[in-house]
Amino acid sequence: MKAFKYFTSLVIATSLLGSCTFLDYDPQGVVNEDQVKDPSQVEALCTAAYASLGNDHYDKPFSLWPYGNVRSDDAYKGGNDQADIAAFHFYEISENVRTDFGEADGLWFYMFEAISRTNSALSVLKSMNESDFKNRNSRMGEMYFLRGHFYYMLKLVFGHIPFVDEDLPLDEYDFVSNTLPNDEQWAWICRDFQQAYDLLPESQNEIGRANKIAAAAYLSKAYLFKAFRQDEMNNVIGEPNSDDLNNVLKYSEVVMNSTYGLEPDFANNFLPGTFQNGKESIFAIQYSTDDGTMFGRLNWSDVLSVPMGLGCCDFHKPSQNLVNAFKTVNGLPDFNNFDLIDYNATFDVVDPRLYHTVALPGVPYKYNEELIYEESWNRTPTVYGYYASLKENVDPSCDCFKNVSPFYANSKNRIVLRYADIMLVRAEALIELGRENEARPLINRLRERAQSNVFIPYANNLSIATYSAAGWTREYAREAVRWERRLELAMEGHRFFDLVRWGIATDVLNSYFNTEGERRYYLKEGIFDKNKDEYIPIPQQQINFTEGIYQQNPGWN
Repeated sequence: MKAFKYFTSLVIATSLLGSCTFLDYDPQGVVNEDQVKDPSQVEALCTAAYASLGNDHYDKPFSLWPYGNVRSDDAYKGGNDQADIAAFHFYEISENVRTDFGEADGLWFYMFEAISRTNSALSVLKSMNESDFKNRNSRMGEMYFLRGHFYYMLKLVFGHIPFVDEDLPLDEYDFVSNTLPNDEQWAWICRDFQQAYDLLPESQNEIGRANKIAAAAYLSKAYLFKAFRQDEMNNVIGEPNSDDLNNVLKYSEVVMNSTYGLEPDFANNFLPGTFQNGKESIFAIQYSTDDGTMFGRLNWSDVLSVPMGLGCCDFHKPSQNLVNAFKTVNGLPDFNNFDLIDYNATFDVVDPRLYHTVALPGVPYKYNEELIYEESWNRTPTVYGYYASLKENVDPSCDCFKNVSPFYANSKNRIVLRYADIMLVRAEALIELGRENEARPLINRLRERAQSNVFIPYANNLSIATYSAAGWTREYAREAVRWERRLELAMEGHRFFDLVRWGIATDVLNSYFNTEGERRYYLKEGIFDKNKDEYIPIPQQQINFTEGIYQQNPGWN
């Protein structure tokens, strides 16, 4: 917990990121909380907490692509070969994962450093009155929201984490364990978002600040994860909890009744410029260029995914299994036989969302018909194939595309909470509560929206239909909503965590290793171990820092 022990000013906070622990002495150039009482200083503390949203690194990405996509059946690691960021390769095949990987330790540190900033800001804000600082309640709500966001991500990746808030005395930090039961951990995260919901206004004057609707969206997502109870060995037990599911409905209804909604075209969510912060973007991380810094505030999470034909480095590549999942029969997915034959652009009919998600050889890149994605753009096609990820990338002619040699970054926002995601969260809760007929219109609205081909007029093999009432049983509806989450949210960092939540990761991923191993030889080595691989291990360095207070995750001792 040493990352929490000292309170840093906005000026020096970013310099602390180069170290993986704080030492037990009073650092120079650091202010304490009693010295920060002026409203402008408090605003700086809150700004520092927001800045943490982008204070990650290409091998410690807050987009979680190595953990949510590459660990699933949606994506290959990519890069030059298996040794190129080897830790991500081992996560991909769920084998040879070690507790001392620096990438995981850095991710843990970066997130807890961000949490420490929210706690510092909250501690000062709680000591002030609204008469002294008119934005006090809103800023407190924003800090609870940001803290909940980072705890949420830590929970998804590491499974068993410690929780420290702004009220805990400093001398007790090193005695906080990570052994809370799964349900209590989710309850803690829900409390953070509930406090945010209670304090935040419905809208903010400044783009990028969290509001009440964003807190409601996160509450609905957190309660859905909480509903799927897990025991101490990561087994999903029993039916999803109905009280939690009803909370999903309560808070997702707030989102449904808000001013947010679906974009008219699926593509709008993944384009820069005037398309950003649209009606579907409930909360997004804001990036920038030409802002007085060396490179601008760029999206370092995803710099590795640019194809080699445009610069570097061809990581985060869609799997053949994912591409095949977009095939349709009479406009609907084929749940059971989709992966028997690989996608063929000449003959297969597909869900239009494929063309927004995956760069395909011979097809315009990011809708630019003068820029055709070529097979030669791939770095190591014999290992990782010929596809590239599109959603996080931009047309290189955009002034938001920046050379930060050897990488190429962009300043396009990354959406954290998307209206479509909350629609599917609500649909899933309805289905689990036995109200599947109420879920079908939500799923169909997304499929209707996907029919637009404004940005992809060159795609002449599209076929997508809506689900009819005939045969819409609870079991079929459950399969449909899970499939829809994969297609709608592909490559956005959700898939692996969904598989774990549903308790089907072992079966899905071992089947994937068997079939995909015939296409990508290195995947033949993959084995997903139940009661272990649902979460990556707690970094050993963090266990050492707390002298064993932290307990290692099941299966990793």
